[in-house]
Amino acid sequence: SYLQRLGFGKCTLKIALPNNSEVENLSQLQGKSIATSYPVILDKFLKENNIQADIRTISGSVEISPGLGLSDAIFDIVSTGGTLKSNGLKPFADVISSEAVLIGRKGEENNEHVQELIQRIQSVMRAKETKYVVLNVPQDCLDQILQLLPGVKSPSVIPLAESGWVAVHTVIPERDFWNKISELKAAGAQGIVVMPIEKIIL
Repeated sequence: SYLQRLGFGKCTLKIALPNNSEVENLSQLQGKSIATSYPVILDKFLKENNIQADIRTISGSVEISPGLGLSDAIFDIVSTGGTLKSNGLKPFADVISSEAVLIGRKGEENNEHVQELIQRIQSVMRAKETKYVVLNVPQDCLDQILQLLPGVKSPSVIPLAESGWVAVHTVIPERDFWNKISELKAAGAQGIVVMPIEKIIL
């Protein structure tokens, strides 16, 4: 059974077309030839959408098929899209999205050792999504700064040797990082130090 998404190895099985293709919707794939290394998955998708197409099974280098005149489209794994672009192809339809996951036997999700493993994996994944930030803040700006920094629970505030100043320690989500830094500087924060985090255990 599925236990935990791992956040890497992400890819999508897509139908892709030549850049000059006039196909604009799925129904226009009717009667077209599609090259793929995954004929069973493609056949199921086409049947679900009431499309009859000529599936041409090819082992490897599927993306060159339209350029060689072997097919009108392809169905293949796409990660960054760079291979499609270099072969004059464009994404057309997503069929299956995938990523690496942790799986186990049914019922193992309650196993003590499995729970410990999942916790360790999650701690590393959380760390990758956040930055540890230390900043010096004038005491009279502290309330405004704290409103910008939710932290895991709440930021840590430590008095500095210089009167009227404190150091604030917190974590900031990676997705909000640059916006938050700009807001903090505008609110009076100085000496901002940013560090990677190895693990976050809740």
